[in-house]
Amino acid sequence: MIHVKVKTKEARFNIPIPYALLNVVISVVFSKFIQKHADKWTKEHFKRKELNFTFPIIDKSMLKPIVKELKKHKGMVLVDVKATDGTEVRVKL
Repeated sequence: MIHVKVKTKEARFNIPIPYALLNVVISVVFSKFIQKHADKWTKEHFKRKELNFTFPIIDKSMLKPIVKELKKHKGMVLVDVKATDGTEVRVKL
């Protein structure tokens, strides 16, 4: 499970993200349907902002082994940031 902890002056919260949920999100977001239509859905916005960007095609079979490897490194801290305004963000496996 990935644990995301955010602490600000006003609020403090923890977000646990199970690996099963991460796999489901990867399957949905990187499905061929979503990737095929992402350019169509954002085309008008990019045209207004005068941006020239196309979403790269990412194969979800390339991301699934990364999630499997993350499971093997339980307890490792991926992100530990402390801002000058007191905001803290920590992502831990």
